[in-house]
Amino acid sequence: MDAYLSPILGRYVNRVASELDLANTGARLMFMMSSGGLTDATLFKGKDAILSGPAGGVVGMIETSALAGHDRVIGFDMGGTSTDVSHYAGELERTFETEVAGVRMRAPMMQIHTIAAGGGSVLSFDGARFRVGPESAGANPGPRCYRRNGPLAVTDANLMVGKLLPGHFPRIFGPDQDQPLDAQAVREEFAALAARVGDGRSPEQVAEGFLRIAVDNMANAIKKISTQRGYDVTRYALNCFGGAGGQHACLVADALGIETVLLHPLAGVLSAYGMGLADIRANRQMAIEEPFEADVVERLAERFQSIADESAAEVEGQGVAAAMIDTRRRLHLRYAGTDTALVIAHGNHPEIFHRFEEQHRAQFGFVSPEKPIVIEAIEVESIGGGASADEPKFDSHEMDAPVHERSRFFSGDRFHDVPVVLRDDMRPGHRVKGPALIIESIGTIVVEPGWTARMNARKHVVLNRHEKLERAQSVGTHADPVMLEIFNNLFMSIAEQMGVTLQATADSVNIKERLDFSCAIFDAEGALVANAPHLPVHLGSMDKSVESVIKQREGKFAAGDVFVINAPYHGGTHLPDITVVTPVFDRAGERLLFFVASRGHHADIGGLTPGSASPDATRVDQEGVLIECFQMVDRGQFREQALWQLLTGGEYPARNPQQNIADLKAQAAANEKGVQQLYAMVDQFGLDVVYAYMGHVQENAAEAVRGAIDALKDSRFTVEMDGGRRIQVDIRCDREGRRATVDFTGTSPQQPDNFNAPRPVTNAAVLYCFRTIVDADIPMNAGCLEPIDIVLPDGTMLSPEYPAAVVAGNTEVSQAVTNALLGALGVNAAAQGTMNNFIWGNDRYQNYETICGGAGAGIDNQGHGFNGADAVQCHMTNTRLTDPEVLETRFPVLLERFGVRHGSGGAGRFRGGDGATRILRFDTPMEINLITGHRDVPPFGLAGGGPGACGVNELRRADGRIERLKGRDRVFLEAGDAIIMHTPGGGGFGAPQSGE
Repeated sequence: MDAYLSPILGRYVNRVASELDLANTGARLMFMMSSGGLTDATLFKGKDAILSGPAGGVVGMIETSALAGHDRVIGFDMGGTSTDVSHYAGELERTFETEVAGVRMRAPMMQIHTIAAGGGSVLSFDGARFRVGPESAGANPGPRCYRRNGPLAVTDANLMVGKLLPGHFPRIFGPDQDQPLDAQAVREEFAALAARVGDGRSPEQVAEGFLRIAVDNMANAIKKISTQRGYDVTRYALNCFGGAGGQHACLVADALGIETVLLHPLAGVLSAYGMGLADIRANRQMAIEEPFEADVVERLAERFQSIADESAAEVEGQGVAAAMIDTRRRLHLRYAGTDTALVIAHGNHPEIFHRFEEQHRAQFGFVSPEKPIVIEAIEVESIGGGASADEPKFDSHEMDAPVHERSRFFSGDRFHDVPVVLRDDMRPGHRVKGPALIIESIGTIVVEPGWTARMNARKHVVLNRHEKLERAQSVGTHADPVMLEIFNNLFMSIAEQMGVTLQATADSVNIKERLDFSCAIFDAEGALVANAPHLPVHLGSMDKSVESVIKQREGKFAAGDVFVINAPYHGGTHLPDITVVTPVFDRAGERLLFFVASRGHHADIGGLTPGSASPDATRVDQEGVLIECFQMVDRGQFREQALWQLLTGGEYPARNPQQNIADLKAQAAANEKGVQQLYAMVDQFGLDVVYAYMGHVQENAAEAVRGAIDALKDSRFTVEMDGGRRIQVDIRCDREGRRATVDFTGTSPQQPDNFNAPRPVTNAAVLYCFRTIVDADIPMNAGCLEPIDIVLPDGTMLSPEYPAAVVAGNTEVSQAVTNALLGALGVNAAAQGTMNNFIWGNDRYQNYETICGGAGAGIDNQGHGFNGADAVQCHMTNTRLTDPEVLETRFPVLLERFGVRHGSGGAGRFRGGDGATRILRFDTPMEINLITGHRDVPPFGLAGGGPGACGVNELRRADGRIERLKGRDRVFLEAGDAIIMHTPGGGGFGAPQSGE
C-alpha cells in the first residue's frame, strides 16, 4: 500500500509546493496524517494518508468538545456519501492494524469507523423492505432534488418531510446551475413510491420510514466503536459535524440514549478546522516480546529513551522548540498466548498492571490473573506545535431566539408547526425549543420534539433532551417494510457483536487470527434467524446442532445452562468444529425464548494426528473427541473438571485441553453477549413484536429465494473429484408451487476414507448457492431453505452413516457440492474446489491452515460476465491466514513465499482466477497432514471455458531434494524441511475469443 501510494502522493506534494513557491515565500506546507497529527510535506508518506481527512475531523471534534466542557464524546461526521464515527474519552484512540478497502495495514491510524450512509445514500423498495444505501447518488447526478434525474436519496427524504427548506439553499442546481432544489420532483417521486408500497401510508410516512432506517444504520455504526468495546455512551455527548449531520443529530442521539449534542459554528467544515488545530506528531515503536515483570521500568528505560530521542528530533526538526514538545510513552501489552494487545500509558509497575486489567475488563469483560502478561512493543509519541483552539466567550442572556419564519415538518408520524431560526441571528443564551429548525450557512439543524437548542457563550449550539425519551416503541406485529429492514439489521448486529466478543476473548490462533468461527441467533424451535457473515459451511448447518440439543434436552433446560456439541451425526460438520449453544430464558428464568450459538474451529480435538484432520482416518472416533451433547454450564456453574475429563478421556484425547477450554469459555462469553442484546431488544419492542419479526425476516428470505427460483430451469450437473468420486445434482423447478427440488441421486456412495459430508454440510452448500443467486441483500436464515426440497439418498458420501470419518467432507466435499450446484445453475465455473487443508503439529504445537486459490469465472443475474478472482478463499470458507509476524512468533516456522500462482486460471472469454503458492519452512521436527483436492482432476470451465490448473503439493528436504506429495498425505519433517503448496486455479467461463 505504501509503495503504491507514496510516489503518487509525492508528485502531488511537489506540485502543491511548486505552486506555493515555498523556497521564496518561506511558507510551510504541512499534511494531516491518519494518526491525527501534522507532518512536514517532505515526511508525508502513503501509509499516513489513508484516513487523514476523517482524522482532521476527530481532532476538531476533540478540541471543540473541550471548549464546550465535554471530555467524553462520540464523533458523528455525516457527509454526502458516508458517515464517520469515532470515540474519545481523554486520549486519541488509535489502531495499529486496520483494513481499508480490503487491504490490511499495520500503521498508526485514528480509530474511525466508516459506513455507507450519507445524504446521497440511495433509497429503494424491493416489494417487501425499505433499503437505504449502500449505493450512493454521489455528487453527480446527486439526489433527485439536484435536478439531474438522480435517484431518491436521504437528502430527498429530509426535503420531503420538511426538514430541509429549498428557500434557504443557494440556486445552483439544474443545467445552468441557477435553479433551486426541485421539491416538486421529490414530492412526485415519493407519491409514486407510496402508491407502489400500497399500504395506505402517505409520502411523508414513506420518507420518514427511510430516515428511521438511516438513523438505525448510523446508530449501529456508533455501537461498534463504543458499546461493543465496553463504553456506556449514555454518559457521552454527541459532537455532530459534516454537511448532513445536523439533520439527524437528535434522532441518532435518541437511538443511543445520548442526551447532549454539540454543534460547533464550523461543524460543516470541522475536518478542515481540525487540521488547522492539530499538533505536529511523530511516533516511534519498538518490538519487545518480553515478559511484563516488576523491573519493567528499569529494564525498558534505555530503549524508551532511544526511540524518544528519535521522535522528539523529528518534531523539533519541524520548527517546534524542544521545551514545547510533550513526549508520551506507552506499552502494548497482551496476555501470553493471545494476539490482541492493549495500549497502556507508562508508569510504575503497579500502575501499568492496574490500567491493563481495567482496560481489558472494560473491553473484553474479563481478566485472566493466571496468565502472564507480555510486552509486545513499546511506543513513544512526541507532540508539539499545535494551534490554539481558544475561542472568545461572550456575555450570555437567556431568552428565546428570534423567529425568522414559520414552517412545518413531519416527525414521529405527524406534522408539527415549527419556528425557523437563523443561526446568524442567535446570540449566546438564546434557546430554541423543539420541534424547530435552525438554518446555518453550511447546514440545517433539526431540533426534534423533546429537545431544546441553546447557544452557549462561545456560540456553539448545544442540544439537550428536556423530555425523557420513552425507550419502548409501539410497533405492530404485522410486517412493516420499514421495521422489517430495521429488524434485519438488529438481528444481524447482535450476531456480529457476538463475533467481536468471540474474536477478542478467544485464545487460539485458529479463532482469533484466522477467524474460523461463526455466530448466530435462533428462535425457540432452533430455526436460524440471523447470522453474522462468517463461514458459509457453518451457517447452513449450525441450526441442526441447535435442533439436536433441543431434542436431547427437551423439557430439561434451565436459565444459565450452556451446552457443547460437535457430533457430525447430530448436526455437526466435523469434530474440530465445536458448537456452544445457550438457551435464552426470560429475565425471570421461567420461559424459554430463543437460542444463541457460536461455532469455532478448534486447533485440535484429539484423533490420530495433531490438528484432528488425519488423512488416514476411517472412523469418526479416530478424528478426535466426539461430543454428543455435553452440559458445560449448569445453571450458571461452569463444569470445568467434567469438561477436562471429557476432553482428555477416550482413545484419542485432545492434545491441548487447556486451550480448548479457553476457547469454549470465549464462545460462552460470545453467547452471553447475544443474550444481553436480545434482552435489550425485547425491552425496547416487546416480546410479541420480536417474535413476529423473527418470522417476518425468515418469510422475507423465503420469498426472495422463490423469486430466484422463478427464473430457473431444470438442470443437471456432475463434478468429478480426485479418487474417482463424483457429485451429481439435478435441480427441478415447480413453477406453479414456486419450489425447487435439489436431488443428489447418483452421487458416489459412502467412502471408506474421510471424504464423507454429513447431511448438514450439504444443507449449508445448498443454502449458500441459492443465496448467491438472490440479488436482494437478505440475511442467510432458515427461510432461504423453505422453498427448497433436498433429496439425499441414504448411504452416499453426502449422507454417510455412523461411524464413517468425515473431516474431509466438511472441507473438500462441501466445495465440490458448491461447484456442482453453481455449475447446474449455469452461473459459475469451478472455483479451486478445495480448502487446501494444511495441518501441522507435534506434542507442543498444533496449527491448521486453509489456503486460498483461484475463483471461477461466471455470469451475474444481469447477464454480465466476470473474471475469477486470484488467490482468494472461495465459497464455503472465508477464513483468513494468520499474519506472517504472528505466525512466525507463535510457531517454529518461516514463511518463505506467499504469492499468486500466475497462469493457473482457466482460459475463456472470462478467465478463471489464479491460484497461490505458499512455502513454509520448519525449524523443528513436525508432523504434516495434507487434505487437498483437484490434484488430479482440474477444476472445470463452463460454457466453453477452459479448466483451471491442478494443484501441486511438494516436500523440499533441507538438502534441496524435492519430493512430490499426494493430495491426501501424511509426512514427517526434520528441521529445515519445507512444504511447497501450489493451489488450483479457477475455471474459465465462455469460449476464448481470438488471441486469448
